[in-house]
Amino acid sequence: MGVIFSNIIAIYRRELQSYFVSPLAYAIAGIFWFLAGLFFVIILQDILQFVNNLDIQGQQFPGSVPPFDVPYEFVRAFLDRMGWLLLFILPVLSMSLYAEERKRGTLELLATSPITNWAVAVGKLLGVLTFFIAMVVPMMIFEAIVLSAASPAISPGIIFLGHLALILLAGAILSIGMFISSLTDSTILSAVLTFAVILLLLFVDLIATNIGGFAGDVLGHLSLLKHYNNLIQGIFDTSSLILFFSYIVLGIFLTAQSIDALRFQRQ
Repeated sequence: MGVIFSNIIAIYRRELQSYFVSPLAYAIAGIFWFLAGLFFVIILQDILQFVNNLDIQGQQFPGSVPPFDVPYEFVRAFLDRMGWLLLFILPVLSMSLYAEERKRGTLELLATSPITNWAVAVGKLLGVLTFFIAMVVPMMIFEAIVLSAASPAISPGIIFLGHLALILLAGAILSIGMFISSLTDSTILSAVLTFAVILLLLFVDLIATNIGGFAGDVLGHLSLLKHYNNLIQGIFDTSSLILFFSYIVLGIFLTAQSIDALRFQRQ
């Protein structure tokens, strides 16, 4: 067990270091920060303008203004936009996890090495997920600055659950993208296929609605968007957490099986 853990750490450190020296990774981070910052400012301005309009309405028609939780609505709206942003950013971030190894010819070395395929997959996923979390941290600092001025303050549990949902959604997308990356040596094809699969998993509840019945209910439960929205609204649902973890484990499992198939071919 200790050997497997040390192998995972070795792969994790190697993968994480590769992101911090990659110009593409910095370009992705720059685009992410620009778009996330743009959403941050636009959402904050829209909410403040809406609250100002409510104040004016309340002065003109006392008692007609419904309650409006500004910090809660800001966090929910911002995390909603961040979730959609992941759909475009993470396929590009995950496309080279294994495809680049195939292109350089080092995937065969990994496949035939004594390190288990599970350890390699887990280490790679942890590395890219850590880099994503490093990208999110500056936005969390900006959120903390804005929310510190809120009165009354928003519940820390809602903030924690919303950002946990964001990380779990990223983990699910990256895990699936890692599996798709293990199937091809084309990084572009890997990114496009990952985008298509994640788009399907986000909107599968719409398909389920048209199907209806028990099959529709089962299919609708697989929707990433449905469970993500539950969590960012502050609804603690264990089934949503289990679903995200299931996608992560499934991606790791399929990736390990894909590399096992390559190892069998080489033998």
